[in-house]
Amino acid sequence: MSDNESPALPATDFIRSIIRDDLASGKHQRLVTRFPPEPNGHLHIGHAKSIQLNFGTAEEFKGICFMRFDDTNPLKEEEEYVEGILQDVSWLGYDWGERLTYASDYFEQLYEFAEELITKGKAYVESQSAEEIRQTRGTLTEPGKNSPFRDRSVEENLTLFRQMRTGEFDDGTHVLRAKIDMASPNINMRDPVLYRIRKVPHQRTANQWCIYPLYDFTHGLSDAMEGVTHSLCTLEFEDHRPLYDWILAEVSAPCIPRQIEFSRLNLRYTVLSKRKLIQLVEEGHVGGWDDPRMLTLSGLRRRGYPASAVRLFCERIGISKSENNIDMSVLEDCAREVLDKTAPRVMGVLKPLKVVITNYPEDQTEEFQPARHPKNPEMGNRKVPFSREIYIDHDDFREDPPPNFFRLAPGKEVRLRYAYVIRCDEVIYDETGRVTELRCTYDPATRSGAKAEGRKVKGIIHWVSAKDSIQVEVRLYDRLFAKPIPGSDDPEGNFLNDINQDSIEVLSDCQVEPGIMTAENQEVFQFERVGYYYPDPVDSLADAMVFNRTVTLRDTWARLEQEQT
Repeated sequence: MSDNESPALPATDFIRSIIRDDLASGKHQRLVTRFPPEPNGHLHIGHAKSIQLNFGTAEEFKGICFMRFDDTNPLKEEEEYVEGILQDVSWLGYDWGERLTYASDYFEQLYEFAEELITKGKAYVESQSAEEIRQTRGTLTEPGKNSPFRDRSVEENLTLFRQMRTGEFDDGTHVLRAKIDMASPNINMRDPVLYRIRKVPHQRTANQWCIYPLYDFTHGLSDAMEGVTHSLCTLEFEDHRPLYDWILAEVSAPCIPRQIEFSRLNLRYTVLSKRKLIQLVEEGHVGGWDDPRMLTLSGLRRRGYPASAVRLFCERIGISKSENNIDMSVLEDCAREVLDKTAPRVMGVLKPLKVVITNYPEDQTEEFQPARHPKNPEMGNRKVPFSREIYIDHDDFREDPPPNFFRLAPGKEVRLRYAYVIRCDEVIYDETGRVTELRCTYDPATRSGAKAEGRKVKGIIHWVSAKDSIQVEVRLYDRLFAKPIPGSDDPEGNFLNDINQDSIEVLSDCQVEPGIMTAENQEVFQFERVGYYYPDPVDSLADAMVFNRTVTLRDTWARLEQEQT
């Protein structure tokens, strides 16, 4: 896919203002950020916002960004997700260089920090069950209750914690908790769990460990060990910031990063919850993580979205603390804006209707050479053959046309794009009464570029030569959900009830210009008058191409919504 243009990052936002002030004051000599995904699923469009913020600010302020995997839960993590995430970040145009790290790189240091907390009397081994811990944590209006094991001695806690590490206890029998304040108004500060027993192999450390730190304990300390200056995360971690700061203050951390939160991306007509995305995949509602209807980065890539369009979208929505609910049309318009400048043009007929030009010589073929792109002459011209039999789109013909229908109809004329003016003389039907063929005549004096006196033809339609065109399959992908906020009208919030049953239409007998077979690999095309289409990288074969509709030429959903209001 041609994708050389990268839009500039936004000039400022509240996070960049903080960074700029911290660097100007000398508080930090160099900006250090990180992007820390969990390898338990594939990335989606919301992650692109975080990727662009972390890697983008590092580039902008001549700092560095770590690509760090938070691989602390071996029950849910897979190498497939690691590889997919790295591919997604690279596709967006960012390079982590030598700064690929994993939380598991720091397991030994994290364990030592945990022992340091125990030694200071700031952590203890809890022997209540998970359910008992939950029941004694309290509510938003009621304080929690101290654990009966909260006052264990330092020596007993160290002994038990070391026995946890050596595998002497079963899963769920003990955890390590921070000793903070069970009456704190912030539930995250009510003696949160820091370590738990998990006797399962880890994808990187195998059976070396049987206890694993939780995210809240791991994250800030990993930031500190990497020298992160600004730890940028979404607003759901705002209530976790006091714990982030507490842990760093209570251990001998090499530095104290600053956590800053921004609003997460909410996009209409989709879901971005990882739990819901996993449900869509595992229950077979979509074809996989890279289904082109999914707003995963792999799904967008397979659908034909250029990385620069995703970056433009992230730039356009900006960074703030305000909750947002971005319309899907913003993303689609970014794709149109980028593809209009880069996509070569071809003619493709999605629903072919045969046209026989009766006064055109049967054995003659001529060739037109329109531009591959009307505004980029450096892309050159393409060769479009023309013959006696052509295909036009069924939608460009009406037997009983409505007013202002300027396409083909019985006795009416229309111009074939780049070619001639033709007139419909006869309509052929099959035994069911369906139109199967048109008999037309052409005017040789109206060849494209020539001046035909007294001829005014308003309609221009696309076409392909019947004997030269290539048959392809086209998949018309649309929004996966029919409601702006899936599940919002369901009493139980079941988002699956709002799946758009027309989110995909498969057309198996489409006809396109023959030159499309010699085009560059991974290229998005504009099918003139129709939309943007991308050869499916998974299902396309050399002799059986499949095209995914990336986006239409205009926002048809906006028009439909306007008609309904």
